[in-house]
Amino acid sequence: ENSLQKTSTCSSVNPSGVFVSPYALNLSSFTKLIKRLQEKHPGFSRNEIAEAVQEVRKRNKGVLSGLAISAIEEKASAIL
Repeated sequence: ENSLQKTSTCSSVNPSGVFVSPYALNLSSFTKLIKRLQEKHPGFSRNEIAEAVQEVRKRNKGVLSGLAISAIEEKASAIL
């Protein structure tokens, strides 16, 4: 019996139509980040917050890896 499970990495488009790279943030980190930003900025929709996070990615040469979640949160808050 092989106890190793195969995992696959796939990219997706979130409900706002924004492409989410599987290498940008893992899903739980992205979800936590969005929740934290929603709590901090209740006047903004989830889509607006996701767009701000994507803008942070764009400004960081197209990647979020290497940035702490707190740094991403801070930069997205500045955009919002």
